[in-house]
Amino acid sequence: MIYGATGYTGRMAAEHARSLGLDVVIAGRTAKKLESLAAQLDVPYRVFAPETLAAESLEGIAVLLNFAGPFAQTADVLMQACIRAGVDYLDITAEINVYRRAEQLGVEAAKAGVMLLPGVGWDVVPTDCLAMHVARRVQAPHSLKIALQVAGSMSRGSALSVGEIIDAGLLARVDGQLIATPDAQPRSFDFGDGPVLCAPLSFGDLVTGWHSTGIPDIAMYVHISGDAFPEGDLSLLPDGPSARLTAPVRWQKSRAPMAAPRGRSLKRSMAIPTPRWRQWRPRIE
Repeated sequence: MIYGATGYTGRMAAEHARSLGLDVVIAGRTAKKLESLAAQLDVPYRVFAPETLAAESLEGIAVLLNFAGPFAQTADVLMQACIRAGVDYLDITAEINVYRRAEQLGVEAAKAGVMLLPGVGWDVVPTDCLAMHVARRVQAPHSLKIALQVAGSMSRGSALSVGEIIDAGLLARVDGQLIATPDAQPRSFDFGDGPVLCAPLSFGDLVTGWHSTGIPDIAMYVHISGDAFPEGDLSLLPDGPSARLTAPVRWQKSRAPMAAPRGRSLKRSMAIPTPRWRQWRPRIE
C-alpha cells in the first residue's frame, strides 16, 4: 500500500511501482483524487485518514509505504496500526521525532514480527552510508559530526517537514544518549568550495547514525543557501520541482573527514550524485 499516493512523491512512487508490475493499492484522505489516480494506473484504492484507520483498511496488505507528510501528523498512528495488523511500515521522513517514536515502538513491533523503517527515501540513507564508510576507517571512533549543504529549492512537503524538525528543538547524542542541546553553536564545514557556517539541527541521523555506527557522540549541522528554505505561506509552494530542475546533473564531490578517535581527524574525499533541485551534499567528520 502506498499511503499519500496523490502527493508529488507518492504519485511518482505509485507510477513507478505500477510500471514494475507490483501488486499496489493506493490510499489517502481524498476520495476524488484517489479515484482519478487509481483509474489512471488501473489499481485499487482505499480512502481513510490515519486517525480514523479501521482494521479492514489494512486487510490483505503486507507493506505500508507512507508518503503523507508532515510525518509527525501521520507516522505514529500508522505505525501502531501496522503493528496491530502485522504489516511492515516504511516512510520517507527526515523528522527525528518519527525515528524516536519508531524506537519506542521497537520491542512491540518485534514481538508482532513487524518492521518499522522510517527514512527509506533520500534523507538518512546517504549520510548513514557515508558515516559507516568513514567510521570503518578509524579505530574505535568516538565522535561523529554530520553536516549537510542544501542549495536547491524546497517543495511544499519538504518545507513543512523541515518545520517539524525545527520544532523538535536542538538535540545531540552524547555518550550514547539523545539529549537537548539548546545552546549548541554553529560551526564551519568545507564542502569543497571553502568553509561555510553550518547551524545545528536535529535530523533523523542522530538516531540512525547511532544504530549504524555505534559512535556515542553524534552532532548534526546544516547549511541552507540561496532560496533553499522558503519564507511566507508554505501552502503556496509548488508540489515539487519542475522538469528542468529534475534533469540529471553531474556528480558533486564533497570532502569527508574521518570520524574522530578522540581528538584526531583524518581526511578523505567522497563523491555523491545529487539531483539539481536538491543539491544536498553531506560531510562526515
